[in-house]
Amino acid sequence: MNPPVPDVPHSDRDTWLEAVLEAHGPALGRLAASYARDLGEREDLVQEIVVAIWKALPRFRGECSERTFVFRIAHNRGIAHLARRRVPTASAADELEVQSPGPNPEQALSKAQQGDRLLEAVHRLPLGYRQVVTLTLEGFGYAEIADVLGITESNVGARLTRARQMLRQLL
Repeated sequence: MNPPVPDVPHSDRDTWLEAVLEAHGPALGRLAASYARDLGEREDLVQEIVVAIWKALPRFRGECSERTFVFRIAHNRGIAHLARRRVPTASAADELEVQSPGPNPEQALSKAQQGDRLLEAVHRLPLGYRQVVTLTLEGFGYAEIADVLGITESNVGARLTRARQMLRQLL
């Protein structure tokens, strides 16, 4: 566990936030992509998440890991985003950014298309299943996922099993 963080001055919060974003920034971006399909909408959501994390720092008491704390905030922002959202505006083709395609362009294209299909299938899952899949893909264990989502570990396992079945059908 991390030690509790007292009410800190803004400059110390900024330093902490920089460290958090360096450690978890890419994962937070991927998490935002599971809630927002459009690139602009996703960027707005990431900004909302960052501001919410910065504001929440004084409330971090070390009762969970920093990673769990950060992702709990991010998921709450994602749920709030979905509540405000009207209709999805982008296709799954806009979702993934291919980085370093490798030496073979055909393999890179095939991999990108598989990623697009997977992301589209994940977006079609009900929210509770989508959350579990997203956190699992980010390397969270059952206990951490349960902590982030406020459910039991056995519920995490059940949701993940059901989500895998749904993904097989969708793919």
